[in-house]
Amino acid sequence: MNNSNKIAIYPGTFDPITNGHIDVIERAAQIFDKVYVVVAINSKKATLFNEDERSFLAQESLKNITNVEVVRSHTLTVEFAKSVGANTILRGIRAVTDFEYEFQIALMNRKLEPNIHTLFLLPNEKYTYLNSSIIRELARYHQDISEFVPEIVAEQITKKFV
Repeated sequence: MNNSNKIAIYPGTFDPITNGHIDVIERAAQIFDKVYVVVAINSKKATLFNEDERSFLAQESLKNITNVEVVRSHTLTVEFAKSVGANTILRGIRAVTDFEYEFQIALMNRKLEPNIHTLFLLPNEKYTYLNSSIIRELARYHQDISEFVPEIVAEQITKKFV
């Protein structure tokens, strides 16, 4: 790959992908030549959707953004970034509490690989309260989540709680 290309990765569990995630990805796709949405495997998280399902839902939700590719990774984020020639890790920040956690991770990533930078992106303010945990909880109680997630996600999460 040409080194002049601007490549970023956006790692996350995406359990499930939300409109807030998509908002951040759409913004990133305008800034970078290529954005890898990395469905990460986090050993500390018990997920509602398995790895295949999370990847499928992300792919379907992002299929119309031509410079975005959904991939999976079982490695450290900086290792994956290096493997695809990315020098930027994207993180969405909704609140100060997100920043405190993400700041610690960004500093460790910089320690591991000084040439890979973390870029924090703010979602549209209408998504600042939105996260995957809230979506799962609403769905568990059979609430309408259609305004918070893509249609395919709403369909699939509803099936989990029938």
